[in-house]
Amino acid sequence: MTIAALNSNPAAPAILPGSGGLRGALSDLFWRRPKLLLLLMLLPPVLWLGIVYIGSLFALLAQSFFSIDEFSGLINREFTLKTYGDLLQAANLDIILRTVTMAALVTLASAIIAFPIAYYAARYARGRWKALFYLGVMLPLWSSYLVKVYAWKLILAKEGILTWLLGKLNLLWLLDAWLSLPIVGGNSLSVSFTGTFIAFVYVWLPFMILPVQAALERVPGNLVEASSDLGASPGQTFRNVLFPLALPGIVAGSIFTFSLTLGDYIIPQIIGTSRLFIGQAVYSQQGTAGNIPLAAAFTVVPIVIMGFYLWGAKRMGAFDAL
Repeated sequence: MTIAALNSNPAAPAILPGSGGLRGALSDLFWRRPKLLLLLMLLPPVLWLGIVYIGSLFALLAQSFFSIDEFSGLINREFTLKTYGDLLQAANLDIILRTVTMAALVTLASAIIAFPIAYYAARYARGRWKALFYLGVMLPLWSSYLVKVYAWKLILAKEGILTWLLGKLNLLWLLDAWLSLPIVGGNSLSVSFTGTFIAFVYVWLPFMILPVQAALERVPGNLVEASSDLGASPGQTFRNVLFPLALPGIVAGSIFTFSLTLGDYIIPQIIGTSRLFIGQAVYSQQGTAGNIPLAAAFTVVPIVIMGFYLWGAKRMGAFDAL
């Protein structure tokens, strides 16, 4: 049929007629109003996030403004700041300071270890080698979290493979000297802050490598070559070119390593001493002690810390490297 024939046929509709039935009516309605379809698709996850997750979180935080009766052990549901005053006690401040210090050290160590690995993957790995890099980084994330932690418990134990290896290298004296230190040491690495630190770094390291590698891939190679042509040493190139451009990726990775360390309670429970971290304090106060207001007050601490941390990270452009 030619175009002239189509134009000469006045009965030919310009738009197809609407479909029949309820299904057709809904299809026509969503076609005319695509925003309604988008609303219906987003409504279930938004309700889940808003009511179940955020609602339960606010319900928990509301408990922090209550107090517990010291004689009966019952919760006094009257507005008070007494529970937050309990956070300022020496024992609770020690828990907060210990957790924040560990999170900062884990983040710093992860950045130092991740940078050369990410740099090699971004600048030199190609084809099959890059696929092998992603497989090597992602493979630990596919295994069970508890299996990895208990594996490190065995590795760091006094009869573990690490002690055996140091014995073969005649370096047990170095391990004994380190374990004799008052804060980081202990009877063995598996019951020391050093062991907790090693397990944290291992578990969260992939979350630092991937954002740094993504940030380094955005750095044009000609900038590094131009720095070398202008006479800059490798150290000057790193300080003035690579590090500033990779900093958003480092900060993006630190969001994961810092926040995950801040709230974790399983690793310190399995590997480490009896001194509590924030996650352990929340677990013990809510479960064992039954002091839900104090547990809720402890949860406010990482929320506030991460709020300021995310605000600073956004100003540094870290979200562009996520």
